[in-house]
Amino acid sequence: QVQLVETGGGLVQAGGSLRLSCAASGRTFSTYGMGWFRQAPGKERTFVARASGSAGSTHYADSVKGRFTISRDNAKNTVYLQVNSLKPEDTAVYYCAADANPYCAGSGCSQPRSYEYWGQGTQVTVSS
Repeated sequence: QVQLVETGGGLVQAGGSLRLSCAASGRTFSTYGMGWFRQAPGKERTFVARASGSAGSTHYADSVKGRFTISRDNAKNTVYLQVNSLKPEDTAVYYCAADANPYCAGSGCSQPRSYEYWGQGTQVTVSS
């Protein structure tokens, strides 16, 4: 069982930055692939980014490439999402998720069903 707690959301102006954190319980954090998803009001939950167990490989949604960076510190059981150059359309609840498989391939990396554990989410609101 893995418990995930996200922090770091808030209200920011367009062009601003935030650093989201996700703290995980358990002693096997490094064996999990970790992902970030987001969900805007009235919309489906969508993939943002993923880091492999060792963070040796990362994947990003096209909409955030070059602006968002996922990283992880396995010694601290924490995964981060640095979000820069924020746009109003980035407004959403951001969720951290854990996949018991440390690696993924193809579309499996971005599918919510690939992840077994989810945090409660942290709100990011970008004003124009």
